[in-house]
Amino acid sequence: MSNDITLVLGATGKTGRRVAARLRLRGTPVRAASRSSQTLFDWSAPDTWNEALRGVTAAYVVPPPVPGPVHDFVARAQAAGVTRLALLSGRGADTYGDSTFGLDMRDAEDAVRASTLEWTILRSNNFDQNFDEERFHAPVVAGELALPAGDVPEPFIDIEDVADVAAKVLTEPGQHAGQTYELTGPRAITFAEAVDLIARATGRPITYKRVSPAEYTAALVEDGMSQQDAHHLTDMYVLMERGLIATTTDGVATVLGRPPRTFEDYVVRTAATGAWG
Repeated sequence: MSNDITLVLGATGKTGRRVAARLRLRGTPVRAASRSSQTLFDWSAPDTWNEALRGVTAAYVVPPPVPGPVHDFVARAQAAGVTRLALLSGRGADTYGDSTFGLDMRDAEDAVRASTLEWTILRSNNFDQNFDEERFHAPVVAGELALPAGDVPEPFIDIEDVADVAAKVLTEPGQHAGQTYELTGPRAITFAEAVDLIARATGRPITYKRVSPAEYTAALVEDGMSQQDAHHLTDMYVLMERGLIATTTDGVATVLGRPPRTFEDYVVRTAATGAWG
């Protein structure tokens, strides 16, 4: 077997399934791997890694939510003949200081940087699609999104742009080696503005309510999240209030040669699907 396969981890997830589709359209042989794919991959079960890596040249890596496993995975990848990795990380991951949020991302970045592989790191702001595919979706449909985020804006990025960047990086050997791309949308908006745009596009009464970090943590725990995970997620909003990821970047344009999609474009497309109906 020739080593020409690109491994996509998290292949049933938000970014992985989009990256895999783009690679296939480019004619790139893809091995889609996840806990529910035909090719099994589980970060907590290292015995699943070797088969996923067999014959692989490049890999798209969505790290696990805990520090540690990516170091071992990178070592396995090198031994298996992988030559390059594209790692999904978080915007400004090296600016979080002593925050508990982002420890997993910083650890994963350290792992790929310490390797001998050709690596590229994709640091993304929060996805537009969090409003229709993630935790924000149910509250938006119910008519009120309550978060501990205030007037500091967020340059939300369309996940389609992240997937476009990842596919391009993975199919252009040597052109993105050692690069860390900070990926944002074209402008920063507050959560209140984001919710207002969704409300206007859908014609439905949807409001944004700011709550305290303690109130948000308590609500997450009440919904079934562990206390540790709830604090971890709340810490993200605390970081956002510092303005660490509030500015826009030219990362998307640098890789794709075009500006990123707007939040309004995302809202119009998504409203047309009935996702917020």
